[in-house]
Amino acid sequence: MTHPFFAKHQETLERALHTIESRGYWSPFSEMPSPRVYGETAQADGEAAFKQYLNAAFPLEQQGSTGTAGQETSPFGFALGTTYPGFDIDTLLARVTKAHASWRAATPDAWVGVSLEILKRLNARSFEMANAVMHTTGQAFMMAFQAGGPHAQDRGLEAVAYAWDELRRIPGTAYWEKPQGKNPPLAMEKRFTIVPRGVALVLGCCTFPTWNGYPGLFASLATGNAVIVKPHPGAILPLAITVKIAREVLAEAGFDPDVVTLAATNPNDGAIVQQLAKRGEVRVIDFTGSTANGDWLETNARQAQVYTEKAGVNQIVIDSTDDLKGLARNVAFSLALYSGQMCTAPQNIYIPRDGIETPEGKVSFDDVVAAIAGGVQKLTSDPAKAVELIGAIQNEGVVARIDEARKAGKVVLDSQPLVHPAFADARVRTPLLLQLDVKDENVFTREWFGPIAFFIAVDSSAQAFDLAGRIARDHGALTLAAYTTTAEGEAAAVDAALTGGVALSLNLTGGVFVNQSAAFSDFHGTGANPAANASLADAAFVSNRFRVVQSRRHVPAKSAQDAPSAA
Repeated sequence: MTHPFFAKHQETLERALHTIESRGYWSPFSEMPSPRVYGETAQADGEAAFKQYLNAAFPLEQQGSTGTAGQETSPFGFALGTTYPGFDIDTLLARVTKAHASWRAATPDAWVGVSLEILKRLNARSFEMANAVMHTTGQAFMMAFQAGGPHAQDRGLEAVAYAWDELRRIPGTAYWEKPQGKNPPLAMEKRFTIVPRGVALVLGCCTFPTWNGYPGLFASLATGNAVIVKPHPGAILPLAITVKIAREVLAEAGFDPDVVTLAATNPNDGAIVQQLAKRGEVRVIDFTGSTANGDWLETNARQAQVYTEKAGVNQIVIDSTDDLKGLARNVAFSLALYSGQMCTAPQNIYIPRDGIETPEGKVSFDDVVAAIAGGVQKLTSDPAKAVELIGAIQNEGVVARIDEARKAGKVVLDSQPLVHPAFADARVRTPLLLQLDVKDENVFTREWFGPIAFFIAVDSSAQAFDLAGRIARDHGALTLAAYTTTAEGEAAAVDAALTGGVALSLNLTGGVFVNQSAAFSDFHGTGANPAANASLADAAFVSNRFRVVQSRRHVPAKSAQDAPSAA
């Protein structure tokens, strides 16, 4: 029989399957925080639920827990004071391994059905999640609601859809018959059993804990693997809420709730993470974070299938444009959004030193820079409005990086602290924009994560496109944007994207920005350059999370049974 949760959500799943093939727009989860969608009291209820977590023990019961963890501080200026169950690695892995055995024995429609029900319940709690994401990442409320809630849920559903698409290709049984000429045919019955890899480990990041965490979580869960969720110490609460909801659904469906388990840690947890990641029980790892940590996992967690998203240098090439105002407005917004703390945010902006062609004639390098910098300044000049776009800085390391970057080039627009009208102690900084020359490659081939961007004078557009492709290929990138009005420029941009294995956006001047990625349509990351070894999401992201084990036996040949008897 089909699992009840699978039947309940089958229509949504079918629509998701159709959309990952058509790559058009669709989402079952509303991105607008409307009371008509989420309920008249949803906003107040979500805020109240968040406040109940403050200065309290998080309500999560995990047997075998040892001690507590939790030292989160809101980028908006206060300590959360939330504590979470601690863990002993041996005890944790023993319990999760036991839970994995029972989850593995369930059917694929149960894995998928339970995953879909978790996502549905997460969506109903989107206001609660928005507050948790806002006060751990520094995102402004609207971004926290959208990226931390519905958009993250979309990414989780996308992974489930890809998982089911691969799982349903494997038949449970098959009849095999091979003719043998005049001799009786060979006939066999073959049975195919989907076997999950084992315990999966999700290592969360501090800027987008759900958006980056859900693809791996749900890809592993929907392919039959138990999952340990290890959040970044600075952003535990969003994933703790996720784990709590998942465990409630699992228990309701009759499964061991330890199929999804929280492993919360305090800061400076590198030794614990490395010890956990190298354990033989851990067979899948999903990681978002620094290149150093990602490289370590790929090199040392050899027993596991490791999926990483790491640092990259995102770039924009400005060759020519038929809408300089739209270009400046679009790029300025991309630079300011969430203070550049997005893995897709642009950093390097290449402009020919002798200027660019526009319908009004040639515009100088300095004027192009001034147009974009002026757009950023306009967006950030009013603190009350600015903070709803730029949010707050997630951690002090980003602030220190801003200070370091001031020495790296000529300051075009300096970063300024802003006073948040609702949170006086919020850590708010406007973008820092600097000017470099193409010869300063030692500076701009490094990722300067945060509100830091460089205007780089190049000798020609051809040089810029060659540079963009090479940097993406050698240093990694998740996004590349280009502005050009010529067929030659577009061809060069496409070639740079293919050389660098990076997603390309052309001539964005409207309401779509290079740092945005839409579930079911955009492939986030390619796995074709050092910034990521996988894409979120595609078939490759899910298919290696399980294996197929077959058994076979001889059976009577059907053709012999069907043959007419001799007269």
